[in-house]
Amino acid sequence: MRLPESQVAVLNAASATDERTIEQLAEAADLKPETVTGAAFDLRDEGLVSVTETVEEDVELTDEGVEYAEDGLPEVRLYRAALDVGDGDSVPMGQVIGASSLGGPQVDIALSNFARKGYGHIDSGELAPDADADPDADEEAAALAALVAGDSVDDAVLDQLESRNLVVRRERTIRAVTLTDEGVTAMMEGVEAAETVDRLTPEMLTSGEWEDVEFTEYNVEADAPEVRGGKKHILRQTADRVKDVLTGMGFAEMEGPHADADFWINDCLFMPQDHPARTHWDRFALDVPPMEDIPEDLIDRVRDAHLNGVGEDGDGYHSPWSEDFARAIALRGHTTSLSMRYLSGHEVGELEPPQRYFSVEKVYRNDTLDPTHLLEFYQIEGWVMAEDLSVRDLMGTFEEFYSHFGITDIQFKPHYNPYTEPSFELFGRHPETGELIEIGNSGMFREEVLRPLGVECDVMAWGLALERLLMLMYGFDDIRDVHGTMCDLDLLRETEVLR
Repeated sequence: MRLPESQVAVLNAASATDERTIEQLAEAADLKPETVTGAAFDLRDEGLVSVTETVEEDVELTDEGVEYAEDGLPEVRLYRAALDVGDGDSVPMGQVIGASSLGGPQVDIALSNFARKGYGHIDSGELAPDADADPDADEEAAALAALVAGDSVDDAVLDQLESRNLVVRRERTIRAVTLTDEGVTAMMEGVEAAETVDRLTPEMLTSGEWEDVEFTEYNVEADAPEVRGGKKHILRQTADRVKDVLTGMGFAEMEGPHADADFWINDCLFMPQDHPARTHWDRFALDVPPMEDIPEDLIDRVRDAHLNGVGEDGDGYHSPWSEDFARAIALRGHTTSLSMRYLSGHEVGELEPPQRYFSVEKVYRNDTLDPTHLLEFYQIEGWVMAEDLSVRDLMGTFEEFYSHFGITDIQFKPHYNPYTEPSFELFGRHPETGELIEIGNSGMFREEVLRPLGVECDVMAWGLALERLLMLMYGFDDIRDVHGTMCDLDLLRETEVLR
């Protein structure tokens, strides 16, 4: 019997009494495992060997998992630091973080898991540890130690570690080869290696050699190595689709700085300077020089609106207003700062109605992390400037926009905003849980916003959450799976963008 050289080598290395794995055969035959695999399947098809397959799961710590196994989980370190610093009482968060020696993304990870595990609670920048918590009984910390020691770990705990990217679980197929009776008979009768070639070359065609050579058969069932190329993030893909939809609805896109003056972020929105959302607990202030490039006459009009209101019946806040605070720089908490820049004419010149503008950009808020909140996320900002606009126009715009994404069950709830009247929130129903999720905020800009900007017609505006749109489209129940330090890479690789 004449067989390709690789198949002869596998027959010589295989046994009729003992199963030998592909790796063992590859080492004995001095061949690559993938070559042995292909030869084994070819021999199996000829009835000369049998191939058995078993699936095993390997669990491997990531670099982050190894670090936490050695140094401790961030939330445990945060809890112990809180006990040490405050002796069981509430402690300023910054003081605890400094004492814990946590840095970079570990701080966010510690804060997001601190309350989840019952180590205490966080309120208004104060961290209060629970004296009855037992970090020594932390299942995830114990599981990391067990994996380092080579011990088995409960599947539920492994799932949690995997969601935190502390472990990687891989299934691998173990193939074992055994000579059949036919294979033993063939070996006894003698098997010769035939010279084969695995590809047709131009030289063979020119010389005519291709007519005399024996070509290697290809096994199309053999495993191929997994190759994962780069791809655009699903959130970015969805953002691009949102841009296409809004552009198709006649909107033009706005652009502007992520770090901006509080004047554009809040003062133009008729947000009082003593509003809780403008404290250092809720905004990310930057230690940089104040913004000088703001028109003085616009500052005067905005200040007057805050102090005295707009129009004969207007009434301002009668609270202190500081130009220094207005010029201070912070990371924008909403992209409405772009709307203020455009509506004022500061960005692209004076605009005449009708106008439609939008942006899909990142914003930053000092929120408590949970399945629907992150410290940074994407906002779909939009506004329409025209005569005689009404809430019905605004609601109709939302119904048309969301219909492009297959979302038709939109509900509206009256709401209060300092900058819009009337105002309402939008809610959509989660496709998996059936829960109503807030997906945006909207309304008609008040005169106190528009008149200082020099706008004399109606403007309807909104801020929608891109991540919440993603939840309604795909059924995700935790936006931390999509982006952030705990994102699920397999989910991102496998999810296809809906069209």
